[in-house]
Amino acid sequence: MTTLHFHKYQGTGNDFVMIDDRARQFDTTDYKLVRHLCDRRMGIGADGLILLRQHADYNFEMVYFNADGHLGSMCGNGGRCTVAFAKQLHVIKDHAHFLAADGPHEARVDPDGTVHLRMQNVTGQQVVEEHGIFLDTGSPHIVQFLSGNALSELDVFAKGQAVRYSDYFREKGTNVNFVEAPAMVGQPWQVRTYERGVEDETLSCGTGVTAVALAASRQGANSPVHLRTRGGDLRVSFEAQPDGSFTQVYLSGPATWVFEGNIPC
Repeated sequence: MTTLHFHKYQGTGNDFVMIDDRARQFDTTDYKLVRHLCDRRMGIGADGLILLRQHADYNFEMVYFNADGHLGSMCGNGGRCTVAFAKQLHVIKDHAHFLAADGPHEARVDPDGTVHLRMQNVTGQQVVEEHGIFLDTGSPHIVQFLSGNALSELDVFAKGQAVRYSDYFREKGTNVNFVEAPAMVGQPWQVRTYERGVEDETLSCGTGVTAVALAASRQGANSPVHLRTRGGDLRVSFEAQPDGSFTQVYLSGPATWVFEGNIPC
């Protein structure tokens, strides 16, 4: 039995086991170990696990696993936490150029700890009948806009699972975001998200709020969009293009170190 050193980070309540794997010793095929480490009762507990690895052409590479143990697509809050982790390890200073599952990203860290992560350009939106607006912001997302004050009482697990495992999305799956528009100008858009891979509601989802902000722009929201998740506030800025695409997309918010330790594995 060996001992694994880890750090725990969270970005607006979206939490991650972070491992300094610059020596590339972690077995990326050991899905049972990843699932165990993310287990909130038998392991450390997290929405996902992230390896920080060396890369010849970038400051570092981010390798992200969902809590179910399998390699995942891009994770926005996880990306921001990885940038903060890289700064803690002195891999970077205040700027980063790194590789993730969906390609290269840039980021910067403000003196107050806010991490601004540049997301990939988004080509457009697709209206999926009965389900909502579909966008791919590095991970696939459905956005459903709710009327009134329905969000606080919504059964996100049941409603999200129904969409995620619907016939339309069954093969690939999707994340599902439920959104309440602000009652007054200047107030945040309220967001709750069901995440695939976690298969439950999470306190926040970075690629999710990015999808919501872009979808909300078609309903009059101006960049930057202020969004509130159950775990805290995030901002998304972008440039909307005439062809329906979005460029210069940035996800901004806190990324916080929680604790570190060792665990036998």
